[in-house]
Amino acid sequence: MSIPYNDLYHCMGHTYGTWLPGDPKGFRTRHHRDHCEGDYKNPPPKGTFDDLHERSKDLMQRDPVYLDETQRRLALDAFINSLLKRNIPVIIGGIDRIHFHVLAPFPDHNPRHWIGIAKKESSHALKAQGHGIDGGIWAVRCKCLPIEDARHAERANGYIADHADRGAVIWSR
Repeated sequence: MSIPYNDLYHCMGHTYGTWLPGDPKGFRTRHHRDHCEGDYKNPPPKGTFDDLHERSKDLMQRDPVYLDETQRRLALDAFINSLLKRNIPVIIGGIDRIHFHVLAPFPDHNPRHWIGIAKKESSHALKAQGHGIDGGIWAVRCKCLPIEDARHAERANGYIADHADRGAVIWSR
């Protein structure tokens, strides 16, 4: 594996229960155990994975988490502060109703570790301020894509910033 450009990673994740195996907009299972042709831009044929989606919903322990604007702001502040206090200089981050994006350098090349801590701390911060959700707000794991070059970094930054048009709360330095 090559070293990412300036140690940058584009990390993203979802709130609990909002993107399940069998989802009609397309999905990915861990290690691609179940293969799904398509994605949110070109979803699989309607009804292809309905049984899997229903089973996934039945297995959920609680309702899916959708963040209101106040929760988004509080979660983002805690998320960014968690990374900054660990000397991870976030370039841009955003949280919308159902997911987060962060672009930051992770010199130890272990972004999932630091993002996991930020997810935990943002969940606890919401709860401490009376806006929490029992069981936490984030789904397990996250996806962290290494940035290939300066152009890729610019595109990722713009992509995250564009989420403001869809209701995301954005933080940038």
